[in-house]
Amino acid sequence: MVSIKIYAEGGGDRKDLKTRCRQGFSQFFEKAGLKGRMPSVVACGSRQKTYDNFCTALERAGLDELPMLLVDSEEAISESPWKHLQSRDGWVRPDEAQDKQAHLMVQVMESWFLADRTALVRHFGQGFRESALSNQTDLEAIGKQQVFDSLKSATRESRAGVYDKGKHSFEILGKIDPVKVRVLPHVERLLHCLDQSSQ
Repeated sequence: MVSIKIYAEGGGDRKDLKTRCRQGFSQFFEKAGLKGRMPSVVACGSRQKTYDNFCTALERAGLDELPMLLVDSEEAISESPWKHLQSRDGWVRPDEAQDKQAHLMVQVMESWFLADRTALVRHFGQGFRESALSNQTDLEAIGKQQVFDSLKSATRESRAGVYDKGKHSFEILGKIDPVKVRVLPHVERLLHCLDQSSQ
């Protein structure tokens, strides 16, 4: 069996946040049906550090190891993940990297949350205003700032307080339903790739 290691953007420079980042992704992947063949998740902090860590892992990977890169797209995507990362960030696809080794959270991880409003209602509790969230059906087309603004607006009077990335994001990630979140094409691509690669 191939050992998959995902180098994920998130967790900042704090050890506790990196732990929560790993836990959130692990809970999400387990609920997506990967229990028993789970990828390991490395919370890398900054976007650039995530790419650098992935490139180092790629150079050192054995035949039975498959490193994967998972970062926010930061903006709308009109091309393949590697082409997007090259045009936006100047990141050149390493010679040994395959298409399936680059994955994007479009446009940010919080875009995933909008696909499971039930989980948001449950997490934030009384005072959560679902009507403040975008009604746009193409969730990946909602701009990064609009995603954050709508979450803050919806949670301003909630029992759990105003949405804060460090405080809430990874806990919510562990609660959302992958079946609902797969409506986002890049989430479907990621989960399909993990499923196929871990057979």
